[in-house]
Amino acid sequence: MRDPSQVFSFNSWDNVEWDEEQEHAALEGVKKNSSVKMSEEAVARLEEEADQNWDRFYGVHQNRFFKDRHWLFTEFPELAPYKRSTNVPERVLPDGETVSRTEVSSPAEDKQQRRTIFEIGSGVGNTVFPILKYSDEENLMVYASDFSRQAIDIMFQSPEYDTKRCQAFVLDATADRWDVPFEENSIDIVVLIFVLSAIDPERMQHVVNQITRYLKPGGMVMLRDYGRYDLAQLRFKPGKCLKENFYVRGDGTLVYFFTQEDLRTLFTKAGLIEEQNIVDRRLQVNRGKLIKMYRVWVQVKFRKPKDPQ
Repeated sequence: MRDPSQVFSFNSWDNVEWDEEQEHAALEGVKKNSSVKMSEEAVARLEEEADQNWDRFYGVHQNRFFKDRHWLFTEFPELAPYKRSTNVPERVLPDGETVSRTEVSSPAEDKQQRRTIFEIGSGVGNTVFPILKYSDEENLMVYASDFSRQAIDIMFQSPEYDTKRCQAFVLDATADRWDVPFEENSIDIVVLIFVLSAIDPERMQHVVNQITRYLKPGGMVMLRDYGRYDLAQLRFKPGKCLKENFYVRGDGTLVYFFTQEDLRTLFTKAGLIEEQNIVDRRLQVNRGKLIKMYRVWVQVKFRKPKDPQ
């Protein structure tokens, strides 16, 4: 967006640049809302009730709260089907128009190649189901895990849940040992969509290390999550901050706001190689109320080396 007079012409604007004044205002906002930290007792109680809070979240929203993430195939084309002759929804333009792309048939051997995808924090399947829907790969297996038993049960009840190509299970990704239905060094792609931010920063490195353990050599982890100074962070009131840039929402769920360097440190320490690390700053507007809302997301891709380094 280069012409400020056109700001309310569309619902959203991509790749918005912030000036020094806006950066400073955001920094001051975070200083203010993190000035009062939660007590150790309150933090301990949140940790004890984490599973109940997430079960309650999905129990309230069920699957009405979520929409299929068709943008996945644009931001993460590695998730797109190897072979399919159909229109795959690609993205929504600022004026609300949906742009689709037709998958071009790949060589027959691509269809036969075994591919494994593992999503951590799958929720009710809004990443998994589009992958299954638009792919006709015979040897595709999508594993889906979530901390919430309620979320997994909702997935099981969906008519889109295909037991031949999908296996969902409950997993606490912060646990010292993972109980998963696959071997180490066996997963092609690990996906985390607004999930790592819900984990205590002190346990994030362990989670990333475990991901690396189960990725096959040459496999990739891809993540999209909340970025520093996102609107959601600036809206917190004092007293909701547990640790630096780590907060509790009104429903008891937790959220951290990343910088690019945060993620670079986590994944490179685990021995992965950076292939993408970007900040997506987007301006969303309410044209009726003339309100501007600045969203900040981070997106990364890291690959496990094929040869020991």
